[in-house]
Amino acid sequence: MKKLILPLLFLLGLSAYNVAEGPDYTDIQELRKLYSSGDASKWPTAELHESIDKSKFQDIGVLPAVPYPAYNPYSKEKESLGKILFFDPRLSRSGQIACASCHNPELGWTDNLTRSFGHDRQTGKRNSMTILNSAYATSLFWDGRASSLEDQAQFPVADPLEMNEKLTIAVDKIAKIKGYNSLFTAAFGDKKVTLERIQYAIATFERSINSPKSKFDQFVSGKSEIYTDQQVKGLHLFRTKAQCINCHNTPYFSDNQFHNDGQTLFGTKNEDFGRYNVTKDVKDIGKFRTPTLREVVNTKPWMHHGHFPTLLDVVELYNLGNPSPVQKKYLGTARDSLIPKSDPMLKKLDLSKEEISDLLAFIETLSTPTRRIIYPEMPK
Repeated sequence: MKKLILPLLFLLGLSAYNVAEGPDYTDIQELRKLYSSGDASKWPTAELHESIDKSKFQDIGVLPAVPYPAYNPYSKEKESLGKILFFDPRLSRSGQIACASCHNPELGWTDNLTRSFGHDRQTGKRNSMTILNSAYATSLFWDGRASSLEDQAQFPVADPLEMNEKLTIAVDKIAKIKGYNSLFTAAFGDKKVTLERIQYAIATFERSINSPKSKFDQFVSGKSEIYTDQQVKGLHLFRTKAQCINCHNTPYFSDNQFHNDGQTLFGTKNEDFGRYNVTKDVKDIGKFRTPTLREVVNTKPWMHHGHFPTLLDVVELYNLGNPSPVQKKYLGTARDSLIPKSDPMLKKLDLSKEEISDLLAFIETLSTPTRRIIYPEMPK
């Protein structure tokens, strides 16, 4: 009887459904219809690791409106002041390095270097993270040492490897520039320059740096034909077999959590304990903040150390389960207790070459063309 029913279902356009089991998620057109329905509740169930709290899980989707904290509400004047401060190298000791030196708007708001150059051409310890969509981050830097964009703004100024300036001196230098008087007055009501006001203005500007609607945003909002079949398959793989969704979830494409992805590089000259350096909790050894995948094509190279020049390299590593062998010479030594433990979510994925290509095709749809901005004129 079933042999007679199936040809009939084909004729009726119901081939995407298995009579016994329901939707057939190997059917690309059915996946296209579900994912572009504009209703995420119709999507196939995400395949989550057992360690994920499903009650708190938030799926990928379109970014909501930018959140501004009550203590630092948005104003156009504050954003304008923050933009100027962001590009002003006079906050640095040398007078040559600005926030924009490592966060170039024409380079994905990063610098596309393995590690950034700072004061006296010193090299930083980590790859520079993009500030694009950073309004949605709940902590900043790879190790999460800053709790907000306001908090983050002070770190590069004082860091000896970056701008290398004492915060008090940086504030005094800005206060002595007469051209800033009217800008601070417009933003804060009077011309007084303080570290907090500088932080608040820069943070307000950084919250304004957001992606336009990507091809992904348009697709899941109903523009069903904007995706190729390969990109549809990649989206489904992202949420299922490839396991990317475990960490790269929410509309921000980051869970804002910390994970050990096997890249501690234990025992090498590039060894980095990540979150542990902030908390001193051995459970945090080798953990780093999950970076957003929005605009990821524009923010090369990848990982906290910047050692991955292509996204294919990154996907291949995860496909292999992120092997992170530890040299035997460290076993049974005083450093034994510091050997990092990779996240249990990491495992071999057994993705085929075709599936890897599909996944990369989807990930590319999360990025948008680089947009130039008008650089501000520095006050005198």
